[in-house]
Amino acid sequence: MKVRAGRGFSLDEIRAAGLRVRYARTIGIAVDHRRRNISTEAFQLNVQRLKQYLGKLILFPLNAAKAKANEAKPEEIKVATQLKKTRVLPIKQRVAREKARPVNDVEAKFHAFQALRMARADAKFIGQREKKAKQAAEDEKKPKKEK
Repeated sequence: MKVRAGRGFSLDEIRAAGLRVRYARTIGIAVDHRRRNISTEAFQLNVQRLKQYLGKLILFPLNAAKAKANEAKPEEIKVATQLKKTRVLPIKQRVAREKARPVNDVEAKFHAFQALRMARADAKFIGQREKKAKQAAEDEKKPKKEK
């Protein structure tokens, strides 16, 4: 699937990155409380992005005399530069391209439309076919009457 920027990170992703939700909002991380994590792969990628963002982030202390543990030191503040980009960490699309190869016999004989129609028909008539199979199994169990 195409990876795209949403409205923010889920609450679980922010907690997994070691942040509190209210604190994350104050340092420029968008939070979407409605989001749910469906795949663990996407969850891990988002947590990794958050940790990468935190690694590059330089927090200026509100009070230089009483700097907290996660805030920048005076040497780091002197070296810091403001980013002018719209996105700090842009999303990179990963494209896995297959190399060209000849078409084999199985692929040449495969008819996609016919396969889809048969799959649709199988899904539609599954109940009727199970009922017939069950009825046939019951008929086999009953002793046959001879005339």
